[in-house]
Amino acid sequence: MEDGITIALDNRELLSGICGANDGNLKVIEGSLGGSITARGNEIHFEGYGEDGVRRFRTMMDTLVSAVKKGENPSPEYIRALAGEFIQNEEGSSIAQPDEKGEALFRDSMIQIPHGLRHVYPRTRNQAHYIRGMRENEICFCIGPAGTGKTYLAIAHALQMVLSKKMRKLVLTRPVVEAGENLGFLPGDLSQKIDPYLRPLYDAMDALVPYDVIHRLEETRAIEIAPLAYMRGRSLNDCMVILDEAQNTTKEQMKMFLTRIGAGARAIITGDTTQIDLPRKTDSGLLHAIGILKEIDGLHFSFLHTSDVARNPLIKKIIQAYDEKEK
Repeated sequence: MEDGITIALDNRELLSGICGANDGNLKVIEGSLGGSITARGNEIHFEGYGEDGVRRFRTMMDTLVSAVKKGENPSPEYIRALAGEFIQNEEGSSIAQPDEKGEALFRDSMIQIPHGLRHVYPRTRNQAHYIRGMRENEICFCIGPAGTGKTYLAIAHALQMVLSKKMRKLVLTRPVVEAGENLGFLPGDLSQKIDPYLRPLYDAMDALVPYDVIHRLEETRAIEIAPLAYMRGRSLNDCMVILDEAQNTTKEQMKMFLTRIGAGARAIITGDTTQIDLPRKTDSGLLHAIGILKEIDGLHFSFLHTSDVARNPLIKKIIQAYDEKEK
């Protein structure tokens, strides 16, 4: 059984590009694949766990060598995404053996935000298809559990479109639904009561672009964050519109939102059908929309699963534990 492998590179510059600053990329690879990596001269040695670990490492090295030779500078974020693409086939995802088609999908799905803090890469093939769906369709639905990147990727794509001047503005909205707490008893005026519901949208933007960029977008009214109820009666043209937590919309609210989408606009609807906080006997607008709209051309539906969780490896285990208990 093959547990280790040594790869000799053409020169030390190539080795430096793969290792990254202070060998940061190698540390990410170790954390993703397990095992240990040492670099010396123009060689990289990997000690893994059986043939699978060595195969994954060899495939990852082939991809990184190709990227560096093309003049790219792989970052730790790129490495994490690449590792997710290569190892999830053992966890029940749709990823099969890494191949040229899969790697092309992964590379082509990178989101580069002007003035952004980092490039955004899909960490699974389902996430890559989600990004492609947002790019190629006027209205895109994404359904999946917590931590799968639904909101994060939607906001990253929308910021790219707005900051590159392909869209006039970004509108972010959520339904204000109480989950175990009474909104009326929260302190403050209406705006202060609503702010906690919209805060996750700001958190996602803070992770993607500097604060001064967000502030400038708000000052020029190129970004707007508001509760879903504020969308009634409006016509949204030439803008990116994101409806987050859509599982907590009613059928009437979902229809109202979708009919707000005007000329030149694109909409992304995200939700988790396992976290519906609506009162009993109230049907979820997201579930209703999935049932009646899935055959319409121009709409795209992406479904993410526990295997696509990217927030924290522990979150994946928590979701699996709850799913098993419910079953």
